[in-house]
Amino acid sequence: MRVRLIKWKNVIEHCQSDRKMLKAFHRFYEVVNEADWSTPQEIIQSFNNSDLVTCKKPNTTRIVFNIGQNKYRLIVGYFFAIKETVLYIKFVGTHKQYDSVDVCNVDMFKNVKR
Repeated sequence: MRVRLIKWKNVIEHCQSDRKMLKAFHRFYEVVNEADWSTPQEIIQSFNNSDLVTCKKPNTTRIVFNIGQNKYRLIVGYFFAIKETVLYIKFVGTHKQYDSVDVCNVDMFKNVKR
């Protein structure tokens, strides 16, 4: 299934001031663009350093991607529709920034229009 990233333009804008971060996330985007995922396990298999996180809220799970040789983090929510997989970007940042967020509740681009 085709993969659609929600709020990807916000990620690119957020990374503009850090060329290494921007390059790492562009590599992630290239992999996602070629992906054909229909289960969370397939996503995890594509990114060996990613983690599936089950939250206390019913039916809420997130995936945490380790990007750029473990320097950066990307947190997404996901939904498997009939014809596509949708990844909702909830957080992008450095490993250090990630340590200060709640994986299940973070939504850094919630009120940002793109």
